[in-house]
Amino acid sequence: MAWPTLADLARLPLPGTDGPIEVRFAPDGSALTYLAGEPGSQVRSLWRHDLGAGERVLLAGPAEASTHEETLSVEEQLQRERRRTGSLGITEYAWAPRAEVPAIVAPTGGWVLAAVGEAVRLGPMTPIPGVEGASATALSPDGLRLAFVRDADAWVAPVTGDGDPRRLTSDAEDGVSNGLADYAASEELGRFEGLWWSWDGGRLAMAHVDEREVPITHIPHLGEEAAARHESHRYPYAGGPNARVSLRIASAGEDGCAEVRLPDAGEGGYLARVVAHPQGGWLVATLPRHQRELHWSRLATDGTLTPLWTEAVDPWVDMDDDTRVLADGRVLRSTERTGFRHLELHEGGDGDPRQLTSGEWMVTRVVHVDERRGVAYFLATRHGAIERHLYRVALDAPRPVEDPERLTTEPGWHDVAVSQDGERWADTWSDLEHGPSLSVREAAEPSRPTVVAAPTSSAAALGVTPPELLTLIAADGETPLHAALYRPQRPAATPPPCVVWVYGGPHAQYVKRTWEVTAHPLRQYLARAGVAVLVVDNRGMAFRGTEFERPLVRGLGTAEVEDQAAAVRQLAARGEIDIKRVGITGGSYGGFMTIRAMALEPELFRVGVAVAPVTDWRGYDTAYTERYLGLPESDAEAYEASSALGVAERITGSLLLIHGAIDENVHLRHSTRLVAKLQAAGRDVELVLLPADRHRTRSASGLATRDRRTARHLLAGLGVPLP
Repeated sequence: MAWPTLADLARLPLPGTDGPIEVRFAPDGSALTYLAGEPGSQVRSLWRHDLGAGERVLLAGPAEASTHEETLSVEEQLQRERRRTGSLGITEYAWAPRAEVPAIVAPTGGWVLAAVGEAVRLGPMTPIPGVEGASATALSPDGLRLAFVRDADAWVAPVTGDGDPRRLTSDAEDGVSNGLADYAASEELGRFEGLWWSWDGGRLAMAHVDEREVPITHIPHLGEEAAARHESHRYPYAGGPNARVSLRIASAGEDGCAEVRLPDAGEGGYLARVVAHPQGGWLVATLPRHQRELHWSRLATDGTLTPLWTEAVDPWVDMDDDTRVLADGRVLRSTERTGFRHLELHEGGDGDPRQLTSGEWMVTRVVHVDERRGVAYFLATRHGAIERHLYRVALDAPRPVEDPERLTTEPGWHDVAVSQDGERWADTWSDLEHGPSLSVREAAEPSRPTVVAAPTSSAAALGVTPPELLTLIAADGETPLHAALYRPQRPAATPPPCVVWVYGGPHAQYVKRTWEVTAHPLRQYLARAGVAVLVVDNRGMAFRGTEFERPLVRGLGTAEVEDQAAAVRQLAARGEIDIKRVGITGGSYGGFMTIRAMALEPELFRVGVAVAPVTDWRGYDTAYTERYLGLPESDAEAYEASSALGVAERITGSLLLIHGAIDENVHLRHSTRLVAKLQAAGRDVELVLLPADRHRTRSASGLATRDRRTARHLLAGLGVPLP
């Protein structure tokens, strides 16, 4: 039987996605390390692939406790939620970048495995004594010490086990922690770290988080057989108190900590980034609560904080991980100050930047800086937002470069790692027809790649048709929108019904020339049933520049709905879909969009499935919500205009809600409040609970239920039989 069947919808990993991930070069460039599992398995181990001999060695297998969702600790579950991690087993590892003797570590199941010297070549890695129960780790750049957090206090231990761990802090309590990222930082700012070594490994900076003023939310586990237990989380609701964050600096070999008070982060704002400086201390970026500026300072090892420069961005700061401090003190940054994210160089770090790239395209990630050659490598959208390619630009470019040198050639999606010496790069590539493959290219002969891992699936092998990539026009009549159309696989004499698969929110891109778009089982299942599936990246979504995002200023769920409706009407006008049979579905922001679309365009969207929707932004977190809507007390109209609850009574179609009962991100209360609202209005609505699932559906039963109910509800509402 052709893929996918109804049973295939809940099977993970998706076809073709079980290959190497987290690919990196060993510091000496002789080998690649990566995470991979057995074919068809989500459980990953750490491997080393020798580039000379072409052989791979297993460095570390996962602890048994890390191989099943149900055996993970609550702390591990929450970290996976924040990082959007789907795989199990070993999910992260780190090399010591400046060690005299090579060293690598990998956390798994509360332990930290390490290899030093010859063991990094042959394995196996072994547990570091005394580090069990670690919830966060940071390997020193010299490979000698591991900083870790246990029970919310910071510790340091010798990697070789030659000596006992030493406790650095001892004041953790309910609501106070050391060395951990607070909720807003990890969920909304992409900062998952709370431990930062100095460049030489002699000092350690630690986040000190006080969230005692942040309200506690209790989440019961009502699906368990035993007496109900509950989790308690401090959740910063929009308009309410944030965690207060400061820094502490400890010596690797001495007792005591220096306290550093941070502007912004101790006053309702955020500690955004900390980056080690080669000349001592760290660069520190703080973000005011309004998120219109990013303030950079230099932190000395004695705790002295010196302001450097401010990056002001309109309409808001989108965070990045592109800061690189060069040996001579210059700082390479990417910012959106020109309206598109581009590279700039701060000469001496004094705040007088020189722009390196320019144009109506985006730098999406700095990959490597080769200081010897004076070149920066980066991924960007220079040749179209639906693709990613590797480029390089000279650090001494006399003027901004609009057309940088492109190093990857195959159309599609490239994710690249570059060796420290710049001699090689590892390229993970896919497109709509081919699953990801991994190859290594020599800078001297880039046209002769060495294949490390071939694709494990393809569209031809699955017997599916990749979606067609289209350009449609936004509701403003001029802005081009990228779209993907999965055409129905059953021939029909009349235009087919359509399901709009929506996200719609910021910091996301759904339409890409990449394998994950083709290998989406539920979209392909609906196409097999005879439904056209339309995916549109509306205004407000990512990687198109600040003007493309601007419609979200002080209003969520309006321009985005208008764009989705405009796209549907364009396809209907071409005779490609039946405008009288249109459904919509999405999760998280896409769930919010599903409700808003059915309410604002009730004659167009007649059936919908909303998964884990935000229904009232007052019930969501500070850092995300206030970035777009401001504060509830001063911007009440924006909150009212952006509410799904406020327009729900306009829905005339058939709506199904699906929500994880232990969702600690978008709380179940969002869906139950919508049910109460519709019931009070005399309307019928069904809510399907996933008792064992958080915001990201992970349990086998939850995945099967979510996708089965989604498919059946949409097909029934469109008058289409199950395939």
